[in-house]
Amino acid sequence: MTSADPPEAAGRIPRVVLAWGLAGLIPFLGLPVLALAAPGLEGLADRALGFYAAVILSFLGGARWGLEIRSERPDPGVIALSMVPSVAAWVLIASPGLPINTLQLPALATALVLSWLWDIRSEGPPPWFARLRSLLTAGAVAGLAAGALS
Repeated sequence: MTSADPPEAAGRIPRVVLAWGLAGLIPFLGLPVLALAAPGLEGLADRALGFYAAVILSFLGGARWGLEIRSERPDPGVIALSMVPSVAAWVLIASPGLPINTLQLPALATALVLSWLWDIRSEGPPPWFARLRSLLTAGAVAGLAAGALS
């Protein structure tokens, strides 16, 4: 690597990506703290946590879809699978009567882990992407686990 090469050429996570990724953990980690600090807001905080996880799952599915459509011949299977996180999150959040703490939050955490497994085993993303996803998934799952336990 020369001094003119960008840091990501050496496999480092670009600062802007890392900064925004870490900022994206604020709701995952802040909402369980809110639930503990203000017990009267526990239900609202847990619902907000679930909605946020659903949004992030949709974002991750969209990112996979975006990576695949860069190809001249997008793989139909990858395109279809990239829709699964959004649909799964929507089903979990939209299903009335599913208990948020014992079912929805753990299921959303599981979906994030499955998405992470797909991402870290994929060859399309840049070399630093697996490290970024590992860090962010760990934070998100920790927040969802804290919410589920509250």
